[in-house]
Amino acid sequence: MTDQHSETLALWPAPSAAGTIDATVTVPGSKSVTNRALVLAALAADSSWLRRPLRSRDTLLMADALRSLGIGIEETLSSSSAVSGLPSGRGESWRVIPAAPQAPAAVDVGNAGTVMRFLPPLAALAEGPVRFDGDPRSHVRPLHSLIDALRALGARIDDEGRGGLPMTVHGAGSLDGGYVEVDASSSSQFISALLLSAPRFNQGVELRHTGRTLPSLPHIRMTVDMLRAAGVQVDSPDSGGEPDVWRVTPGALLGRDLVVEPDLSNAQPFLAAALITGGRVTIPDWPVRTTQPGDALRDLLTAMGGSCTLDERGLTLTGTGRVLGIDADLSEVGELTPGIAAVAALAEGESVLRGVSHLRLHETDRLAALTKEINSLGGDVTETEDGLRIRPRPLHGGVFHTYEDHRLATAAAVIGLAVEGIEVEDIATTGKTMPDFPDMWRAMLAGDAA
Repeated sequence: MTDQHSETLALWPAPSAAGTIDATVTVPGSKSVTNRALVLAALAADSSWLRRPLRSRDTLLMADALRSLGIGIEETLSSSSAVSGLPSGRGESWRVIPAAPQAPAAVDVGNAGTVMRFLPPLAALAEGPVRFDGDPRSHVRPLHSLIDALRALGARIDDEGRGGLPMTVHGAGSLDGGYVEVDASSSSQFISALLLSAPRFNQGVELRHTGRTLPSLPHIRMTVDMLRAAGVQVDSPDSGGEPDVWRVTPGALLGRDLVVEPDLSNAQPFLAAALITGGRVTIPDWPVRTTQPGDALRDLLTAMGGSCTLDERGLTLTGTGRVLGIDADLSEVGELTPGIAAVAALAEGESVLRGVSHLRLHETDRLAALTKEINSLGGDVTETEDGLRIRPRPLHGGVFHTYEDHRLATAAAVIGLAVEGIEVEDIATTGKTMPDFPDMWRAMLAGDAA
């Protein structure tokens, strides 16, 4: 094992809270917004600016992938932000200079679902081969529905029958587009991937979801809203269209000057800390209106015993000294499941988390991982067909394995607030969406404004 690998997998002692927490925590920009904005800007007719983008492993993978396809991305850092202590990306701007996608090219997706799914449709617009590969876990994440859909729309893809990575998209310079059916029951990203590039398809796209329940609908709404903001005509179920059908008219995309919202899902561990300790945490710049799934935290954490106030300061969650169990359908906000499970493991009563069977196909099998790791600390978690049943038990210290999954790492930190002796394996995996997490966590516990 190399020294670098040893450092990556070092155990991080999760700090316990000595009392109530009272802090203001500025979270970095949204990964979902940043990576969608990068793709749309790459396809636009003129240059775009992204202000306060998230700078993390997933977004840097997206930016580097677009650069490999010939897209220009210039990064600037304001002089004031360099000394302000702002979280990564808060004082940064990226200028995206669009160009026709170039090939041959090689794309490293890491383990980023947005990169491995959003870029193959764009790569089909290049002239030549674009090779996609990534971390070992990326090879088992589902792509078959997207591959089948792209082939139906006229793309040529060589995946040697795997239905996943590694694969090569052989671009022909354009893509016919038109009608296509997609089973997106394992990931809403299949739909977002096709919608994002659809304005550049010759016929646009008419996309019909044919599978079971569609997870993470807020993310599709985010994609549609961002397309419309770029001047694209989109008919969707939310706008009075046919259920499970999206239509995108071909046409030019407008360049934009976009300020990226804070990543509301990344605010979850900090808000949970206020709930668990009976304290208070404020997240500045929380939007009044948003399509981010993380906005559901206001209702979820209120149901679990907190009190939320949204005003000019941002969102403030105040704990009441009690943590309540919850029965919740998280199908639209599956990414919040690890954090909610961590809070539920510390609650007064039983919790049932439903509608998240698709989490078995995320960065890791999140349901199996949460069950194993919380139970290893003395918990009582059982998997159901589509979620988790959590019966609170007194927990003890121990190693919490994260399986290269950033949300498992932050969930472990939440448990560590109330349970001494929690050691988190590979806290560096939080760099996927929140590179400064350990320092932000310590600052919150110290009551520092960040």
